[in-house]
Amino acid sequence: MDMLTKEIANVIVRETSLRLNRNVNIMDIRGEIIATRDESRLHTVHEGAVEVLKSGETLTIYPDQGEAWKGSEPGINLPIVFRENIIGVIGVTGDPDDMEDIGELVKMTTELMIDQEFITSQLEWKQRTKEMIIDQLLKRSSSYKTIQQGLDMLKMKLEPPFMVFVIQIDNLAIQKQEFIQKIENLFGNRYVIAGFINLNQLFIAASEIEETEALRKVELLHELFHKKRIKFRIAYSLAFHELHQFYQAYFDCELALKISEPTIEIISFSQIEVRALLYQLDQTLRERFSKRILKRLDETQAITLKAFFANDLNIQKTADALFLHRNTLLYRINNIANETGYNPKIFNDSLILQVALWLHEQNK
Repeated sequence: MDMLTKEIANVIVRETSLRLNRNVNIMDIRGEIIATRDESRLHTVHEGAVEVLKSGETLTIYPDQGEAWKGSEPGINLPIVFRENIIGVIGVTGDPDDMEDIGELVKMTTELMIDQEFITSQLEWKQRTKEMIIDQLLKRSSSYKTIQQGLDMLKMKLEPPFMVFVIQIDNLAIQKQEFIQKIENLFGNRYVIAGFINLNQLFIAASEIEETEALRKVELLHELFHKKRIKFRIAYSLAFHELHQFYQAYFDCELALKISEPTIEIISFSQIEVRALLYQLDQTLRERFSKRILKRLDETQAITLKAFFANDLNIQKTADALFLHRNTLLYRINNIANETGYNPKIFNDSLILQVALWLHEQNK
Protein backbone atom coordinates (compact mmCIF):
# COMPACT_ATOMS: atom_id res chain seq x y z
CA MET A 1 0.00 0.00 0.00
CA ASP A 2 1.38 3.41 -1.01
CA MET A 3 1.14 5.35 2.23
CA LEU A 4 2.62 8.60 0.86
CA THR A 5 -0.17 9.60 -1.50
CA LYS A 6 -0.54 13.06 -3.03
CA GLU A 7 -3.66 13.57 -0.91
CA ILE A 8 -1.92 13.04 2.44
CA ALA A 9 1.19 14.90 1.21
CA ASN A 10 -0.95 17.95 0.45
CA VAL A 11 -2.52 17.78 3.92
CA ILE A 12 0.93 17.59 5.56
CA VAL A 13 2.24 20.55 3.51
CA ARG A 14 -0.84 22.65 4.22
CA GLU A 15 -0.85 22.01 7.97
CA THR A 16 2.91 22.34 8.58
CA SER A 17 3.42 25.32 6.26
CA LEU A 18 0.70 27.29 8.03
CA ARG A 19 2.17 26.61 11.47
CA LEU A 20 5.79 27.24 10.52
CA ASN A 21 5.14 30.06 8.06
CA ARG A 22 7.71 28.38 5.80
CA ASN A 23 7.49 26.44 2.56
CA VAL A 24 7.40 22.69 3.09
CA ASN A 25 7.97 20.18 0.29
CA ILE A 26 7.09 16.50 0.19
CA MET A 27 9.06 14.27 -2.20
CA ASP A 28 8.11 10.74 -3.18
CA ILE A 29 10.30 7.66 -3.42
CA ARG A 30 11.74 8.93 -6.73
CA GLY A 31 12.66 12.32 -5.30
CA GLU A 32 9.88 14.09 -7.23
CA ILE A 33 8.09 16.92 -5.43
CA ILE A 34 4.45 15.84 -5.04
CA ALA A 35 3.25 18.55 -2.63
CA THR A 36 4.47 22.12 -2.05
CA ARG A 37 3.23 25.67 -1.55
CA ASP A 38 5.45 26.75 -4.46
CA GLU A 39 3.46 25.27 -7.35
CA SER A 40 6.23 26.09 -9.86
CA ARG A 41 8.33 23.33 -8.26
CA LEU A 42 5.58 20.69 -8.39
CA HIS A 43 6.60 17.45 -10.21
CA THR A 44 10.26 18.51 -10.47
CA VAL A 45 13.06 16.31 -9.14
CA HIS A 46 14.66 17.43 -5.90
CA GLU A 47 18.31 16.25 -6.03
CA GLY A 48 18.68 16.76 -2.29
CA ALA A 49 15.79 14.38 -1.71
CA VAL A 50 17.39 11.82 -4.06
CA GLU A 51 20.50 11.92 -1.86
CA VAL A 52 18.44 11.47 1.31
CA LEU A 53 16.70 8.45 -0.26
CA LYS A 54 20.10 6.92 -1.07
CA SER A 55 21.79 7.61 2.25
CA GLY A 56 18.85 7.43 4.61
CA GLU A 57 20.32 10.44 6.42
CA THR A 58 19.15 14.04 6.94
CA LEU A 59 20.63 16.45 4.41
CA THR A 60 21.22 20.11 5.23
CA ILE A 61 21.62 22.50 2.27
CA TYR A 62 23.17 25.91 3.00
CA PRO A 63 22.68 28.97 0.77
CA ASP A 64 26.09 28.57 -0.86
CA GLN A 65 25.38 24.91 -1.78
CA GLY A 66 22.28 25.53 -3.92
CA GLU A 67 23.99 24.69 -7.22
CA ALA A 68 25.26 21.35 -5.89
CA TRP A 69 21.74 20.01 -5.53
CA LYS A 70 19.66 20.62 -8.63
CA GLY A 71 16.02 21.53 -7.97
CA SER A 72 16.80 22.26 -4.32
CA GLU A 73 16.73 25.34 -2.13
CA PRO A 74 18.48 26.08 1.17
CA GLY A 75 16.89 24.21 4.03
CA ILE A 76 16.75 20.84 5.72
CA ASN A 77 15.58 17.53 4.15
CA LEU A 78 14.68 14.52 6.26
CA PRO A 79 13.67 10.94 5.43
CA ILE A 80 10.04 9.98 6.06
CA VAL A 81 10.09 6.54 7.70
CA PHE A 82 7.08 4.21 7.87
CA ARG A 83 7.38 0.72 9.36
CA GLU A 84 11.20 0.93 9.13
CA ASN A 85 11.13 1.83 5.42
CA ILE A 86 11.87 5.21 3.85
CA ILE A 87 8.79 6.17 1.83
CA GLY A 88 9.72 9.75 0.93
CA VAL A 89 11.41 12.94 2.02
CA ILE A 90 10.17 16.10 3.70
CA GLY A 91 12.00 19.36 3.12
CA VAL A 92 11.65 22.65 5.00
CA THR A 93 12.92 25.73 3.17
CA GLY A 94 14.94 28.33 5.09
CA ASP A 95 18.17 28.99 6.92
CA PRO A 96 19.35 25.59 8.26
CA ASP A 97 20.87 27.21 11.35
CA ASP A 98 17.37 28.24 12.45
CA MET A 99 15.81 24.82 11.91
CA GLU A 100 17.71 22.21 13.86
CA ASP A 101 14.77 21.46 16.15
CA ILE A 102 12.04 22.36 13.64
CA GLY A 103 13.19 19.71 11.15
CA GLU A 104 12.89 16.82 13.61
CA LEU A 105 9.53 18.07 14.85
CA VAL A 106 8.17 18.28 11.30
CA LYS A 107 9.52 14.80 10.53
CA MET A 108 7.92 13.33 13.67
CA THR A 109 4.57 15.04 12.96
CA THR A 110 4.61 13.81 9.35
CA GLU A 111 5.32 10.22 10.35
CA LEU A 112 2.57 10.33 12.99
CA MET A 113 0.06 11.64 10.42
CA ILE A 114 1.01 8.89 7.96
CA ASP A 115 0.77 6.24 10.66
CA GLN A 116 -2.67 7.53 11.68
CA GLU A 117 -3.78 7.52 8.04
CA PHE A 118 -2.60 3.91 7.75
CA ILE A 119 -4.52 2.87 10.88
CA THR A 120 -7.66 4.59 9.60
CA SER A 121 -7.38 2.95 6.16
CA GLN A 122 -6.85 -0.45 7.81
CA LEU A 123 -9.99 0.01 9.92
CA GLU A 124 -11.95 1.08 6.85
CA TRP A 125 -11.07 -1.92 4.69
CA LYS A 126 -11.57 -4.30 7.60
CA GLN A 127 -15.02 -2.83 8.25
CA ARG A 128 -15.93 -3.07 4.54
CA THR A 129 -14.86 -6.73 4.61
CA LYS A 130 -16.99 -7.36 7.70
CA GLU A 131 -19.99 -5.71 6.03
CA MET A 132 -19.48 -7.96 2.99
CA ILE A 133 -19.51 -11.02 5.29
CA ILE A 134 -22.66 -9.77 7.05
CA ASP A 135 -24.33 -9.22 3.68
CA GLN A 136 -23.65 -12.85 2.78
CA LEU A 137 -24.74 -14.20 6.18
CA LEU A 138 -28.12 -12.46 5.82
CA LYS A 139 -28.88 -13.98 2.42
CA ARG A 140 -31.12 -17.02 2.11
CA SER A 141 -28.46 -18.62 -0.09
CA SER A 142 -25.10 -17.53 1.24
CA SER A 143 -21.81 -17.88 -0.63
CA TYR A 144 -19.73 -19.77 1.90
CA LYS A 145 -16.67 -19.32 -0.32
CA THR A 146 -17.05 -15.52 -0.17
CA ILE A 147 -17.56 -15.65 3.60
CA GLN A 148 -14.44 -17.76 4.07
CA GLN A 149 -12.38 -15.49 1.82
CA GLY A 150 -13.44 -12.49 3.91
CA LEU A 151 -12.65 -14.29 7.17
CA ASP A 152 -9.21 -15.28 5.84
CA MET A 153 -8.48 -11.64 4.93
CA LEU A 154 -9.42 -10.59 8.47
CA LYS A 155 -7.57 -13.57 10.00
CA MET A 156 -10.79 -14.49 11.78
CA LYS A 157 -12.93 -17.56 12.11
CA LEU A 158 -16.56 -18.22 12.94
CA GLU A 159 -17.04 -21.34 15.05
CA PRO A 160 -20.33 -22.60 16.58
CA PRO A 161 -22.32 -22.10 18.65
CA PHE A 162 -23.39 -18.82 17.06
CA MET A 163 -25.73 -16.10 18.23
CA VAL A 164 -27.11 -12.97 16.61
CA PHE A 165 -27.67 -9.62 18.31
CA VAL A 166 -29.63 -6.84 16.64
CA ILE A 167 -29.45 -3.38 18.21
CA GLN A 168 -31.92 -0.66 17.32
CA ILE A 169 -30.40 2.79 17.99
CA ASP A 170 -32.20 6.11 17.84
CA ASN A 171 -29.62 8.70 18.87
CA LEU A 172 -26.03 7.64 18.24
CA ALA A 173 -23.88 10.49 19.54
CA ILE A 174 -20.50 8.97 18.65
CA GLN A 175 -19.00 7.92 15.32
CA LYS A 176 -20.20 4.58 14.02
CA GLN A 177 -16.70 3.11 13.71
CA GLU A 178 -15.87 4.08 17.29
CA PHE A 179 -19.17 2.58 18.43
CA ILE A 180 -18.49 -0.71 16.60
CA GLN A 181 -14.99 -0.84 18.11
CA LYS A 182 -16.38 -0.44 21.64
CA ILE A 183 -18.87 -3.27 21.08
CA GLU A 184 -16.26 -5.63 19.62
CA ASN A 185 -13.95 -4.86 22.55
CA LEU A 186 -16.80 -5.66 24.92
CA PHE A 187 -16.95 -9.21 23.55
CA GLY A 188 -13.26 -9.64 24.43
CA ASN A 189 -11.33 -12.44 22.75
CA ARG A 190 -14.38 -13.97 21.11
CA TYR A 191 -14.66 -13.55 17.35
CA VAL A 192 -17.49 -11.16 16.56
CA ILE A 193 -18.44 -9.38 13.36
CA ALA A 194 -20.40 -6.18 13.82
CA GLY A 195 -21.71 -3.69 11.29
CA PHE A 196 -24.59 -1.34 10.56
CA ILE A 197 -27.08 -2.88 8.16
CA ASN A 198 -29.12 0.31 7.94
CA LEU A 199 -29.04 3.80 9.41
CA ASN A 200 -30.22 2.82 12.91
CA GLN A 201 -29.65 -0.90 13.15
CA LEU A 202 -26.46 -2.71 14.17
CA PHE A 203 -25.99 -6.42 13.47
CA ILE A 204 -23.63 -8.55 15.57
CA ALA A 205 -22.62 -12.11 14.67
CA ALA A 206 -20.99 -13.78 17.68
CA SER A 207 -19.24 -17.13 17.57
CA GLU A 208 -18.31 -19.72 20.20
CA ILE A 209 -20.85 -18.28 22.60
CA GLU A 210 -23.48 -19.94 24.79
CA GLU A 211 -26.72 -18.30 25.96
CA THR A 212 -25.44 -17.86 29.54
CA GLU A 213 -22.41 -15.94 28.23
CA ALA A 214 -24.69 -13.98 25.88
CA LEU A 215 -26.71 -12.77 28.87
CA ARG A 216 -23.55 -11.35 30.47
CA LYS A 217 -22.64 -9.58 27.23
CA VAL A 218 -26.13 -8.11 26.96
CA GLU A 219 -25.82 -6.74 30.49
CA LEU A 220 -22.50 -5.12 29.55
CA LEU A 221 -24.08 -3.64 26.41
CA HIS A 222 -26.94 -2.33 28.54
CA GLU A 223 -24.46 -0.61 30.88
CA LEU A 224 -22.47 0.85 27.98
CA PHE A 225 -25.53 2.34 26.26
CA HIS A 226 -26.88 3.88 29.45
CA LYS A 227 -23.47 5.33 30.24
CA LYS A 228 -23.30 6.88 26.75
CA ARG A 229 -26.97 7.95 27.01
CA ILE A 230 -27.82 6.08 23.84
CA LYS A 231 -31.47 5.22 23.29
CA PHE A 232 -31.55 1.56 22.27
CA ARG A 233 -33.33 -1.78 22.10
CA ILE A 234 -31.49 -5.12 21.86
CA ALA A 235 -32.87 -8.40 20.57
CA TYR A 236 -30.81 -11.59 20.67
CA SER A 237 -31.42 -14.95 19.06
CA LEU A 238 -31.33 -18.55 20.18
CA ALA A 239 -27.94 -20.29 19.89
CA PHE A 240 -27.42 -22.20 16.61
CA HIS A 241 -24.69 -24.24 14.89
CA GLU A 242 -24.90 -23.74 11.11
CA LEU A 243 -23.88 -20.69 9.06
CA HIS A 244 -27.04 -20.88 6.95
CA GLN A 245 -29.10 -20.28 10.12
CA PHE A 246 -27.88 -16.67 10.44
CA TYR A 247 -30.67 -15.59 8.11
CA GLN A 248 -33.36 -17.10 10.37
CA ALA A 249 -31.67 -15.80 13.54
CA TYR A 250 -31.71 -12.26 12.15
CA PHE A 251 -35.37 -12.65 11.15
CA ASP A 252 -36.14 -13.85 14.70
CA CYS A 253 -34.47 -10.77 16.21
CA GLU A 254 -36.30 -8.44 13.83
CA LEU A 255 -39.58 -10.07 14.79
CA ALA A 256 -38.75 -9.84 18.49
CA LEU A 257 -38.20 -6.08 18.15
CA LYS A 258 -41.40 -5.71 16.16
CA ILE A 259 -43.87 -7.57 18.33
CA SER A 260 -42.53 -6.84 21.83
CA GLU A 261 -43.48 -3.83 23.92
CA PRO A 262 -41.61 -0.72 22.65
CA THR A 263 -40.58 0.16 26.21
CA ILE A 264 -38.68 -3.11 26.71
CA GLU A 265 -34.96 -2.52 26.07
CA ILE A 266 -33.72 -6.13 26.01
CA ILE A 267 -35.66 -8.90 24.27
CA SER A 268 -34.62 -12.53 24.08
CA PHE A 269 -36.25 -14.39 21.21
CA SER A 270 -36.67 -17.40 23.52
CA GLN A 271 -39.02 -15.29 25.68
CA ILE A 272 -41.33 -14.41 22.80
CA GLU A 273 -40.89 -17.50 20.63
CA VAL A 274 -44.48 -18.73 21.08
CA ARG A 275 -45.84 -15.31 20.23
CA ALA A 276 -43.51 -15.16 17.22
CA LEU A 277 -44.87 -18.48 15.94
CA LEU A 278 -48.41 -17.12 16.22
CA TYR A 279 -47.40 -13.97 14.36
CA GLN A 280 -46.39 -16.05 11.38
CA LEU A 281 -49.87 -17.52 11.01
CA ASP A 282 -52.07 -16.39 8.16
CA GLN A 283 -53.74 -13.07 9.07
CA THR A 284 -57.22 -14.38 8.28
CA LEU A 285 -56.74 -17.24 10.75
CA ARG A 286 -55.40 -14.84 13.38
CA GLU A 287 -58.38 -12.50 13.06
CA ARG A 288 -60.93 -15.31 13.06
CA PHE A 289 -59.52 -16.84 16.24
CA SER A 290 -59.06 -13.58 18.19
CA LYS A 291 -62.53 -12.26 17.29
CA ARG A 292 -64.20 -15.55 18.20
CA ILE A 293 -62.51 -15.73 21.60
CA LEU A 294 -62.49 -12.09 22.66
CA LYS A 295 -65.91 -11.20 21.28
CA ARG A 296 -66.35 -7.45 21.94
CA LEU A 297 -63.74 -7.05 24.63
CA ASP A 298 -63.14 -3.32 25.26
CA GLU A 299 -59.82 -1.55 25.93
CA THR A 300 -60.24 -1.57 29.71
CA GLN A 301 -60.90 -5.31 29.72
CA ALA A 302 -57.89 -5.92 27.46
CA ILE A 303 -55.62 -3.89 29.80
CA THR A 304 -56.98 -5.84 32.76
CA LEU A 305 -56.21 -9.17 31.07
CA LYS A 306 -52.69 -8.09 30.10
CA ALA A 307 -51.95 -7.04 33.68
CA PHE A 308 -53.45 -10.27 35.06
CA PHE A 309 -51.24 -12.41 32.79
CA ALA A 310 -48.16 -10.23 33.43
CA ASN A 311 -48.63 -10.86 37.18
CA ASP A 312 -48.96 -14.64 36.84
CA LEU A 313 -52.75 -14.72 37.51
CA ASN A 314 -52.19 -13.25 40.97
CA ILE A 315 -55.24 -11.21 42.02
CA GLN A 316 -53.55 -8.98 44.62
CA LYS A 317 -50.46 -8.19 42.49
CA THR A 318 -52.67 -7.32 39.53
CA ALA A 319 -54.92 -5.10 41.64
CA ASP A 320 -51.86 -3.28 42.95
CA ALA A 321 -50.40 -2.88 39.44
CA LEU A 322 -53.70 -1.39 38.18
CA PHE A 323 -54.32 0.66 41.35
CA LEU A 324 -57.65 -1.12 41.83
CA HIS A 325 -59.47 -2.51 44.82
CA ARG A 326 -59.33 -6.32 44.86
CA ASN A 327 -63.13 -6.57 44.55
CA THR A 328 -63.15 -4.22 41.55
CA LEU A 329 -60.61 -6.44 39.81
CA LEU A 330 -62.63 -9.59 40.58
CA TYR A 331 -65.71 -7.90 39.16
CA ARG A 332 -63.87 -7.13 35.91
CA ILE A 333 -62.49 -10.68 35.63
CA ASN A 334 -65.95 -12.16 36.17
CA ASN A 335 -67.35 -9.89 33.45
CA ILE A 336 -64.63 -11.07 31.03
CA ALA A 337 -65.45 -14.71 31.87
CA ASN A 338 -69.18 -14.11 31.29
CA GLU A 339 -68.67 -12.27 27.98
CA THR A 340 -66.05 -14.59 26.43
CA GLY A 341 -66.98 -17.92 28.01
CA TYR A 342 -63.34 -18.31 29.20
CA ASN A 343 -62.40 -17.81 32.85
CA PRO A 344 -59.00 -16.02 33.18
CA LYS A 345 -58.47 -17.63 36.60
CA ILE A 346 -58.36 -21.13 35.05
CA PHE A 347 -55.01 -22.00 33.42
CA ASN A 348 -56.32 -23.55 30.18
CA ASP A 349 -58.83 -20.73 29.68
CA SER A 350 -56.22 -18.09 30.46
CA LEU A 351 -53.89 -19.65 27.87
CA ILE A 352 -56.57 -19.37 25.19
CA LEU A 353 -57.31 -15.77 26.19
CA GLN A 354 -53.58 -14.89 26.16
CA VAL A 355 -53.13 -16.28 22.63
CA ALA A 356 -56.25 -14.43 21.46
CA LEU A 357 -54.97 -11.22 23.04
CA TRP A 358 -51.56 -11.55 21.34
CA LEU A 359 -53.23 -12.14 17.98
CA HIS A 360 -55.56 -9.19 18.52
CA GLU A 361 -52.60 -6.88 19.19
CA GLN A 362 -50.75 -8.17 16.11
CA ASN A 363 -53.80 -7.62 13.93
CA LYS A 364 -53.95 -4.02 15.14
